[in-house]
Order: sequence, then structure tokens, then C-alpha cells
Amino acid sequence: MTTAFLHDERTFWHGGGNYAQMAPVGGLVQPIAGGGGLPEDPETKRRLVNLMRVTGLMGELDDGTAAPLTREDLLRVHPAAYLDAFEAASDAGGGELGPRAPFGPGGYGIAALSAGLVAEAVERVATGAARNAYALSRPPGHHCLPDRPNGFCLLANIPLAVERARARGLVGRVAVLDWDVHHGNGTEAIHGDDPDILTISVHQAANYPVDTGGFDMRGAAGTNLNVPLPPGCGHATYLLAMDRLVLPAIRDFAPDLIVVACGLDAAINDPLGRMMATAATFDAMTTQVMDLANDICGGRLVMAHEGGYSEVYVPFCAHAVIARMAGSGAVAPDPFADVFARRQPDAGFEGYAAGVIDAMAAALG
Repeated sequence: MTTAFLHDERTFWHGGGNYAQMAPVGGLVQPIAGGGGLPEDPETKRRLVNLMRVTGLMGELDDGTAAPLTREDLLRVHPAAYLDAFEAASDAGGGELGPRAPFGPGGYGIAALSAGLVAEAVERVATGAARNAYALSRPPGHHCLPDRPNGFCLLANIPLAVERARARGLVGRVAVLDWDVHHGNGTEAIHGDDPDILTISVHQAANYPVDTGGFDMRGAAGTNLNVPLPPGCGHATYLLAMDRLVLPAIRDFAPDLIVVACGLDAAINDPLGRMMATAATFDAMTTQVMDLANDICGGRLVMAHEGGYSEVYVPFCAHAVIARMAGSGAVAPDPFADVFARRQPDAGFEGYAAGVIDAMAAALG
């Protein structure tokens, strides 16, 4: 079996609204020269695909696309009223139905296609058609609530994929790990109380949304775990959080499948985060979760692309993840490795962050 890589050029055609970074244009907020808008744009993904082709990694993958999710699929998570409003606005030229989640003409169909890529990745892995899979989904999904888009996310990609697989009898218990720098509030809202879905979000504390993601939010079934880390955490702290909190929780839950919301915005130079992870960090976390998946669920692992807003650096981080998943010798050396290694937190800060993790681990018992 090979590693599946699901992507589609049409998802890169999703367009946002009239923004300058995170601020709506108007008043004293000037448009960005060249037509730039929200930080969530297609170039990080296009550059990743290009990098994979140049290094030869793409040729080692089962490269393909997927069908958009059907209305029946979407209704498992999103109410009809929301889907109707979204589709009508999309057909009318676009709009914005929730905060910082604009879309242009055809946005509904593109979002359904993005969710379809994740659903196809889950199905291929769950049926054994692929060893593991990476879905280059855009727009992302982990902030989307059942009845409201939020933070660039228009449909709840991972919950939709999981619910379709459950409806088809392909999975029972699923662990969803979110290492995006922002809290996966949408996934938590949808699956955080489900006893058969373990939801874990490792994120920068009080980043976005500022009022969600607290450690005390365990869910009605105790199957939701938030790991809010102090701003400034780097490579060593992320691996420690995985070792002390994330991996034991997943092991104890014993899922049939692990799905990772693979946001890459915890990287040191990301404009929307204040963390200090590097491509080596994402490589190492991928190795950790792959080893666990091999131990407990036959290696069944899916990565769904979420955030990450450095056009230059995201491709190198994602390449490291996908090459590790594929066991590939294709290499894209980190062009900033030496500089970023020298900018990691000092021993004093790492000790403080380790204390935060120890306190969370103690509270879990």
C-alpha cells in the first residue's frame, strides 16, 4: 500500500473577501497592493505541490482527487438552513455568513470539494486502499460550527469525513488530533461530547478564538482534551506535550483511526501565531503519531491540511510531514534550519512550559 495524496486545483480557486490581512478594507484600512486579502490564500498549497513535484515526492504517492460531498453527506453535520443560505449566497456571487470566513462565486461547491478530499482520504485508509493519506484541503474546516462558518472555515471538513465513514460502517472509534496553532473550536463543538470520538487540540493559548480552548473543557463524555500552550513554545515543548499528554490519551482511547488536523501555523515565522515550531518539529510529531498508529490501529492515519500562512515555509513543513508518512527519501532541506535552531526558547522558558504541561498531566491523573 502507498500513501494517498488528495488534492484538486479547483480548491485553489476559492476566493475571500475584501480584506487586508485580518481587517476588512474600509475607513482607514487600505487595500493590500496586488489584490492581497486574507492570509488564507492558495499559494502555500500551490507551492507545496510544486515542491513535491520538483523533489520527486509526488511520484511516490497515490495522487488523486475526490468528488464533492453530497447534500446528504453535509446534512450529517450542518443543518439545512445553513447549507441553503451558504449555497444561495454562493450562487449570487459570494458573501460572508460568519466572522472572517468570506467566499466568492462557487464557494459552496469548492468547500464541498475540500470536505470531499478529506472524506476520500478517510475512506481510503479505513478500507485499506491506502496505508495512510494526506488531504490538501482548502478551505480549511476546524473552526466551522454546525450552523456558522468561522475563521476561514466554511464546512467542518474532518467531522464531515468522520461522519460519512461512520455512516458507511467503516470506523467506530476515531481520535482527532489538531496541532494547528489555533484552537479547533468547530471540531470540539461538533464531536467534543461524543464518547466514540476523541478530540484533542494542541494550540497557542488565547490566540483564536480567544475565549475557547481551555484545559477544563473536557466534554460531557470526557473525550475532549485541550492543551493550551504558552506563546513562544518551540520544538522541545511540542514533543513533550505529545509525549506527556497527547499520545497517552490516544493510546488509552484505542481508536480504529487517527485523523490529524495538520495546521502548520505553529511554525516560527507564521504571521498568525507566536509559536516557534519548525519543519523538524512537524516531522518529529508525524513520526510520533505514526509510531502510535502502528501500535494501536494498524497504522491507519489521515492528515487533513488546515492553517499555515507563510508562503515560503509552509511547503517545507508539509513536505516533511508527507515524506515521513510515505517513508520517502525525497528531501526538501529546510532553508531556515540553522537560523530557526538558534532562535528556539532558552532553558528557562522550556522549564516553565514543561511545568505547564506537568500540571495538565497531573490534573488528568
